[in-house]
Amino acid sequence: MKRILLALVPVLLWFSPAVRADAPPCNAGASESLVGALLRQAPGLKADVLRLALNASRCADERGLVRRHDLLTVIDYSLPSDKPRLFVFNLDARKLLFRELVAHGKNSGGNLASFFSNSPGSLATSIGLFVTADTYIGGNGYSLRLRGLEEGVNDMAWDRAIVMHGASYVSRAAIAALGRLGRSWGCPAVRAEMAHKIIDTVKGGSPIFAYYPDRDWLRHSAFFGHTNSGATAMASARR
Repeated sequence: MKRILLALVPVLLWFSPAVRADAPPCNAGASESLVGALLRQAPGLKADVLRLALNASRCADERGLVRRHDLLTVIDYSLPSDKPRLFVFNLDARKLLFRELVAHGKNSGGNLASFFSNSPGSLATSIGLFVTADTYIGGNGYSLRLRGLEEGVNDMAWDRAIVMHGASYVSRAAIAALGRLGRSWGCPAVRAEMAHKIIDTVKGGSPIFAYYPDRDWLRHSAFFGHTNSGATAMASARR
């Protein structure tokens, strides 16, 4: 029986329900020494965004939503698409593993994203905390399923088939031709030549934190909105 229950853990994780905004707050707090060590390796990533990502991922860990505690992926959609804005960290080793380009959705904006949606058919990116699931081969090749953990923010990601995959429009050549990356249908698409390596690194239950300075989300996220002073300050700055 124990073996059967352990075998079911991945399935339960991938299909665990999203967390409501009024869920009890977490006690997670980012270590400033860890923040500093990671930032030194990640030019372009803001300290406040990294703190939020660390706090959110640890909160998800407290709630049993994360299987892999050693990894954290941060995507900062406030940065333009022609700049690296996807960062993958090994937290145990305090090491940056990837700093990469990543696309946003067709209806989220041009070079700068400004619109985000949880709605099917929106062709827009979703923000918030996700957890990685399993891989498959689909229309975009080798792809990684994502489970959105925030009710009303990104919990439709699974039904919308929001996945990580490689794409030819995520390249320096696309930037040279368009002045920006090409755009997905809402997926965090990465460079085709790096997709397999990134996906194999983060698959299987690691957190992905997709950031944008959206005031309502910063104030009300179940993963930091109730207790995190940094989130409150960033939300206030958006007035």
